[in-house]
Amino acid sequence: MLFKVLVLCLAVAVSRGEYESIKPSNGNLNVYYSYTRDNIRTVERFNGTIPSIEETSLASTRNVTTIIIHGHEGTAFTSLNPTVKDAMLTAFDTNVIVVDWSQYSLQSYSNAVSAVPSVGTAVAELISNLVEANITTLNDVHLVGFNLGAHIAGYAGRTLNGQVARITGLDPSRDQWGPNSRRLSSRDALYVEVIHTDAYGLFPRGIADAIGHVDIYPNGGDGQPGCVLSGPCSHNRAWELFAASLTNSHLRANQCSNLSDMRWNTCRGFLIPLGTNDLFKLANGIFRINTRRNYPF
Repeated sequence: MLFKVLVLCLAVAVSRGEYESIKPSNGNLNVYYSYTRDNIRTVERFNGTIPSIEETSLASTRNVTTIIIHGHEGTAFTSLNPTVKDAMLTAFDTNVIVVDWSQYSLQSYSNAVSAVPSVGTAVAELISNLVEANITTLNDVHLVGFNLGAHIAGYAGRTLNGQVARITGLDPSRDQWGPNSRRLSSRDALYVEVIHTDAYGLFPRGIADAIGHVDIYPNGGDGQPGCVLSGPCSHNRAWELFAASLTNSHLRANQCSNLSDMRWNTCRGFLIPLGTNDLFKLANGIFRINTRRNYPF
């Protein structure tokens, strides 16, 4: 009888076009794409091992390294990555590595969540290999993660004992990442900045809690200007603002006494720049910035 039930379940799954999910232990399914300022339009694909790193143009550099990690339903070539990569290389002489974990991210949200620890561990191994290959140091690594990518960055930093210079969390995913989860936190890097753009409202995609050293809530953390319906538009505004901050200097946020002051737009504290590629900022706490609807905001 049990055998018949199992066969029936399998038949139903096949009839629905479902497939066996990739086991999250296989973090080595990550693919990496590297760019340098001298090769901004040249993409080099590698697998993260030292021999593969040494075959790229990274091998001739020793530089600050920015690692960009997309979110659920993303790939290395969705809008986040070229937008942030191009802005970063326009403004700074840095190495940029884009993580492609689409073998997991294009699956269901739950499957993607289950893969976060192993993907993050693989990113940590990549960083260790970059350091061993004398391309960068932990003090020169900036992890930038959007959506689930923010939590992947957290796992990578945690695996390296919180010694990477900076993590920027761009509207970190909310669903299945409550206070008792191993979500991104201020312990994961020497400096952690979180930009919250879709943290409130009916169906927020991002975390509302302050989880970094600095937590910035543009326009109160939801309903971003120009977004008729919050959702994906407000969620994506996190990386759009971050990209704008790399080539513009006007995006500055006021420190707030607490989340209530932030929501009521009564913040009158000192100013800090939102985003940027600064590896450390002398700041701590909750901040708010009010922006416009169109780039550069």
